[in-house]
Formats: sequence, C-alpha cells, structure tokens
Amino acid sequence: MTDIIGNVKMNLQFYTGEDSYNDGDIEDEILQLVKTTANNPLEIAKVLAQDSRWPVLYHLSSQRLNLLDWYSFDPNGRVLEIGAGCGALTGLLCEKTQQVIAVELSKRRAEIIGNRHRNQKNLEVVVGNLNDIQLQQQFDYVTLIGVLEYAGKFTTSSSPFHQFLLKIKEFIEDDGTLIIAIENKYGLKYWAGAREDHTGRIFDSLENYRSHEQDLGVATFSNHELRNLLTETGFKDIEFYYPMPDYKMPVAIYTDDFSPSPGSFAPNTDSYDQDRFLLFNEERTAKGITETGQFGFFANSFLVFCKKGEAE
Repeated sequence: MTDIIGNVKMNLQFYTGEDSYNDGDIEDEILQLVKTTANNPLEIAKVLAQDSRWPVLYHLSSQRLNLLDWYSFDPNGRVLEIGAGCGALTGLLCEKTQQVIAVELSKRRAEIIGNRHRNQKNLEVVVGNLNDIQLQQQFDYVTLIGVLEYAGKFTTSSSPFHQFLLKIKEFIEDDGTLIIAIENKYGLKYWAGAREDHTGRIFDSLENYRSHEQDLGVATFSNHELRNLLTETGFKDIEFYYPMPDYKMPVAIYTDDFSPSPGSFAPNTDSYDQDRFLLFNEERTAKGITETGQFGFFANSFLVFCKKGEAE
C-alpha cells in the first residue's frame, strides 16, 4: 500500500497499524504546523519564538542541521535514514544526495516527514520496524541518529545491539558509510546532575543502567564500548566526532585532534525537557578535562562515521 504527499512516496506496506513510539498528542500539533507553514524557515522561526515546548524545539529547530550540514556527502549517493523522527535532517539529506529512503516506526511521524518535505522529489518514506522491512537495494550511507540506543527495545535477541548492527550492514554498500549519533553514557552533564536522556534517572548511565533498564531495552555506550561494538559487528575506519553541547542541538563539533581549547568549552546547562541538578561548575571542570586530554571520554555525545567491513 502506498500513498503520495506532494512529491513524496509514502510506503505503508510494512506498517502494522500501531504507532509504538511517539511524543504523544503534540505530534498532531506539529503535523498541523508543518502543513500550515509549508516548512518555511521564517514561519517555523516565528513558531519557535512563541512555543518553548521541547518536542516542538527538538523536531523543528534548524539548529539540528548543524550535525551534518558540514559533511561532504556524495551528491550521487543514496541514503537510508533509519528512525527519521519528524524529518529534522531528512530535508538536508535530500538536498545533499540523489536518493533518500526514510524509515520511521510511527505513521504520524511519517506523515509529518511527508508534509514537511513534500517538495522533495528524491524522498520515499517507509513506515514500519526496520527488522520487518524488505528493501531491494543497498545504500551509500545509512544513518542512525538517536536510534542505536533503542535497539534493545525493538530487536528481539540476547544481543540486540549486535544483532541490530548486523542487520544494518545488509543495507550498506561495500564501500558505504554508517553514521551514528548517540549520547555518551559518561557524558560530563550526567556527572554534573543531568538526568539520563532516556530513563529520566539521575546517574543511571554512570551506574550502568541499574535495575529496571534491562526491561526497558534502552542503553548508551562509552567511547570504548561503542568502538568495540562496531568492530565486533564488522565496521572499520571508525571516526569519532563530538557535537557540543550534544548531537541534538549542536553548536560546535570537535574531534580527538581538534578538541576545545581550555576555557573555550562552555557547556549548555539548560535542561529543555526535564529538570536537573547542578552539582558542580561544568565549565571549570571541562577546563581540566581538556587540558589533560580527556575530552573524548567526557563529551556529552558522539557522532561516528565508519565503513562496512568484516565481523570478527
């Protein structure tokens, strides 16, 4: 079953009829917003100036584009965007490459993507769980932006994160690139009193997701753990970048070779979606961290590029 929104093909063949992941009724408001504003940047800016709710900011802010706007995609490349959300990065991918297939669990979110980017002629939106979807092609780029951490929730396996990445490999060309954005379980903000982004618990990731998280199925990783996970599942040429203050609302992106100079690291201690503690001065602490070369361990989130290789 397919539908068309503007120029966008909406593929409903794998949709089960249930939206198992969403932000609630506010997504209906976002759908109406993108329909009425036609994704006009000036109109969206007016909305954001008047509406401070986190889901509206997160899904509609142009600041989200900073994550990948700088990256040199092959203009003839094909992209599989897994977990496209409400399409914050989908339009950028369409502009930078030849073809984009955006996979999204939620039909409502898929409708937001379709309406938001309805003028894009190179976009197809597929609704459903990636584990159930059959695609008859491979891609030059596959993106997992805020997606890998949920693998335990939507993949039935004793090793869901490994299994999920092995599944992802099937969709990548031999010389293709996997792009991951994810929180760092040891991010400085968590030590300083921010709640874990997914569970809402203080120190949860630092304590390796105590008690209930095995049932929840959500987990993030340290730099070392994520690198090992990618290597074990057959990825190579792994490059880590560090969006600050995080990958959701980045204003700067650093590397191991280009980390913040001491004193230039100004963490964003605002908590958009939940309250938090401020247990110490993050900026002063960050100064010592960067001076001792530990920035990569304590960065709040990771942006990772890697190539398809052979599993160990």
